[in-house]
Amino acid sequence: MSDIPDLESRTVPEDHHDLRLWLRMLTCCNLIESDIRTRLRTEYQTTLPRFDLMAQLLRVPGGMKMSELSQHMMVTNGNITGITDQLEREGLVERVKVATDRRSSLIRLTSKGKRTFKKMAQSHEQWVQSMFSGVSEKSRAALFEALGELKLVTQARMARRDTRA
Repeated sequence: MSDIPDLESRTVPEDHHDLRLWLRMLTCCNLIESDIRTRLRTEYQTTLPRFDLMAQLLRVPGGMKMSELSQHMMVTNGNITGITDQLEREGLVERVKVATDRRSSLIRLTSKGKRTFKKMAQSHEQWVQSMFSGVSEKSRAALFEALGELKLVTQARMARRDTRA
C-alpha cells in the first residue's frame, strides 16, 4: 500500500457530509480497481483494459468493430487498436473482414482467447467476492440499494439537464 493518503483522508470533519461521502465512494472504487489491476498483472500478466476488451468480445461472439469497442469501453479508437494488436499477436483475438465493407473488420475472441478470458473472469469474480467478504450481507444489501437510488437520481438529474441544453 502506498504512503500517499487516499482522497477521503484529506477531508476534515468540517467538510460537507456529501463531499465526504463522495470521496469515500471514490476511494473505495480506486482501492478495489487498484487491487484488481495488480492481480491481473501479477497472476495473468495482463492489464485491466485488455481484460475489459476481452469481456466485451465474449458478450458478442460474432465480433465487434473497433468503433463499437471504442464506444462501449469509452476510449479512443487508437487505444482499441493498440490493445487489439497485442491480443492478436498473442492469438487471443482475430480480425475478420466484413464482407459488405472491405475497410472494416470485426474483432472476435479466438478459442484460446475464450479459454484464457474465462479463467481470468473466474479469478476476477473470486477477487471481488473476497473484497466484499468482510462486509456483512445486510450492509452489502443496504449499500446496493442506496447506490441504486443514487444512480437513478443522478440519471434523472442528467436527463433533465440534457433536455434543457
